[in-house]
Amino acid sequence: MADATTEVPLVRTGAFDLKWQPGFGVATMVCLVLLYAPMIVLFVFSFNGSDSITRWGGLPNWHWYTEAFADQEFRSAAMNTIKITVVATIISTLVATAAAIGTTRGRRFAGQGAIYTVVNLPLMVPEIITAIATLSFFSLLAQYAGINFGIGNLMLAHTVFCIPFAYMPIRARLEGMDERLEQAAADLYATPWQAFKRVTLPLLVPGISAGTALAFIVSFDDFTITQLVAGPGQTTLPLYIWAKTRRPLTPELNAMCTILLAISILFVVGSFLIANRRRSKTE
Repeated sequence: MADATTEVPLVRTGAFDLKWQPGFGVATMVCLVLLYAPMIVLFVFSFNGSDSITRWGGLPNWHWYTEAFADQEFRSAAMNTIKITVVATIISTLVATAAAIGTTRGRRFAGQGAIYTVVNLPLMVPEIITAIATLSFFSLLAQYAGINFGIGNLMLAHTVFCIPFAYMPIRARLEGMDERLEQAAADLYATPWQAFKRVTLPLLVPGISAGTALAFIVSFDDFTITQLVAGPGQTTLPLYIWAKTRRPLTPELNAMCTILLAISILFVVGSFLIANRRRSKTE
């Protein structure tokens, strides 16, 4: 019989935790440095006092930001980008919300899995294929039907492309919600619209915020689809910055890229804060 004082070796139980594995911390730091170091360099050199884009010279100043905002073509491209992005974000978020509710609430129906696949197909298809297909569609529409929406072509293309990016976080939020809350609202004689407005929608706000942020960033930064679909006078900021790389490079290009980066960060942070605030109120 074993002695009562015999020590029993401890056996570590629980789920596998990757962050405690050897080398994980080092690999994480390397990835973070490779990801963010170029952005930091870009930001620092946007204040370069010399005309070199890669060699530091002179005292830091805001000269290149002044040059960027004084550029009429830059301002025009910024306005085009804002118009396209706002329209695409709003419409794609509304469509994605309706699609997420339709595929996660209520009874299952024939073809539900196929709809889920179709909605998410743009995420799996290379963007260049989507761009060429979109260009061909609008070309045929203009050739045989005489229809050309102008900048609306870009808005429509961005909207369709952004739908799956908005759909995924909204659907994930719906799947994590307790349906008994909606059933309880129905038991209290709430109409389907009242249950959606007072129960489902407030709980869904974090997912909608995340989907909106993703749709905004995808549309705001899109280059491939925009390059093929855009017509004369429809230059966006990514296209304008790409055109600037064909000219003698100056830190003004760094300033323009920093402005785009700052807008993206501010929008994502704002959406994150709104989602967390709503989540803390509803949970």
